[in-house]
Amino acid sequence: MATASARHILVDSEAKCNELKTKINAGEMTFEDAAKENSSCPSGAQGGDLGTFSQGQMVPEFDKVVFNDEVGVVHGPVQTQFGYHLLEVTSRS
Repeated sequence: MATASARHILVDSEAKCNELKTKINAGEMTFEDAAKENSSCPSGAQGGDLGTFSQGQMVPEFDKVVFNDEVGVVHGPVQTQFGYHLLEVTSRS
């Protein structure tokens, strides 16, 4: 079964998500710092780290990105029932 490690940032608007993605990609802040300062998910305290999980453990919108898109790139905004996410797949096997 496929597994992946990822981190994410959860915010309440697409605009905020895009703003953070721009700052991360420009090198103005790290993904970890952006998560600690902005994420409404408890994982934000750990820089957004979600650890390792199997396909099907997360919501479908999350799985689609984590198990199909490029590793080491900031993806999003991804909208789920929880809000808007930036996702970074850190590994996949």
